[in-house]
Amino acid sequence: MNRDQYKRRIEDIEGHYISPDQLCIGLYVHLDLGWMKHPFAFSNFKIKNEEQLQKIRGLNLKKIRFDPQRSDVVPEFPKTVAVTPVQPASSPKPATAQDLLQRSARLKQLNESILESESEFAKNAIRVREAVRNLSYHPEQSREEAENLVKGWVNSVITESDVVLHGISSNKRGHENFVHPFNVTVLALMLAKSLDMKEDEAGMLGVAAMFHDVGKEETPKNKSFIDMHCEVGAGIAQRSGLSERVSRIILQHHECMDGSGFPKRLRDNGIDPLARVLALVNHYDNLCNPSNPADAMTPYEALAKMYVTQSEKFDPTMLKVLVKSLGVYPPGSIVQLSNGMYGIVLTVNSDKPLLPLVMVYMPEVARETPVVVDLGEEVNLTIKKCLRPEHLPKEAFDYLAPRKRFSYYFLKTENLHGPQTGSKSAPSSERIQRDVAQEAQMRRA
Repeated sequence: MNRDQYKRRIEDIEGHYISPDQLCIGLYVHLDLGWMKHPFAFSNFKIKNEEQLQKIRGLNLKKIRFDPQRSDVVPEFPKTVAVTPVQPASSPKPATAQDLLQRSARLKQLNESILESESEFAKNAIRVREAVRNLSYHPEQSREEAENLVKGWVNSVITESDVVLHGISSNKRGHENFVHPFNVTVLALMLAKSLDMKEDEAGMLGVAAMFHDVGKEETPKNKSFIDMHCEVGAGIAQRSGLSERVSRIILQHHECMDGSGFPKRLRDNGIDPLARVLALVNHYDNLCNPSNPADAMTPYEALAKMYVTQSEKFDPTMLKVLVKSLGVYPPGSIVQLSNGMYGIVLTVNSDKPLLPLVMVYMPEVARETPVVVDLGEEVNLTIKKCLRPEHLPKEAFDYLAPRKRFSYYFLKTENLHGPQTGSKSAPSSERIQRDVAQEAQMRRA
């Protein structure tokens, strides 16, 4: 069929609407329904397979809008003699209804879990701030508050299997000076979970992470003195009644495996294992949330840099586990999906690190209740590439509202995912490392 014939046939369809029996693979359709009233991730897309075709027909729409410019084919035209469409032997209607109910329930529960997570983050940010600020002046009270906080997190994070790392997407102003110790504590405990750390060790690590920069409160703010904050902080920890090991972890949290760290230039096994964990997550968050926001890396860039160019500084086993815990696209990463849509990664999918949960830019959906897509459940939808926030179109930037300083908290995922299609095991850390390295090389190219 030539271009003129195609144009004439398209003009025959008033307003570019067709009936369900005219649908075919290759058409780009718009479903004029609320996004909770159909089983697809998006309301407009190109039909790619028979399953999608049958699910659309199962929606019982009298007419369906399509975009001829974005379609690969011309719609099927009805015969001159009216023929009653024959339903396929296995009717998709019951499955579609079930899909809708399951999807609706999962999305509702996901949004509720996200709201709860962000509410808990805001509440506990205040408690972290007060504990860090008052350790020197009210040591017993601050120590007790920190230990109780960490104990609660350890009980829920270490002992339960359905807790993952979640990025806080809210753009509300918070306690910016205390986001870093809070982030480092959350990251340290998630890494402790992945390392199968015992609860008592995870507790010491969490307390040390919360207070790791407390020495900066009493250190002059210039380069000549800032390297002293590890020793100053360890001294504050000892005077406050924290354990000797917590003080040692604070002292060593800037030491590196290759001996390039400070204050003692320790190497390898000379560094406490828990201090190695703290050094790793502290460095990651410093890359993402530096003192000068203009120098900030995206979570994706920070992870790639640590793995590709700085790996000698860190415990290799722990670095592999960090990569596996954060996934190829860590929370906070700005992405473009394979269908061209923009989004921000909210939550790690521990079983499918290439397919996280993404909040997508959909201008027709209210920002207060955005669409969150679980890429692990979407057929033929993947991440195309990572972007820096400034490379987003203005409308997408305003909608997604990426923060200059990104924060993390815990998210319970119980019953959020649909039925699994198989008993696939989580991918190996070696495979994920290869993915990260390949993505970094592609980005440099």
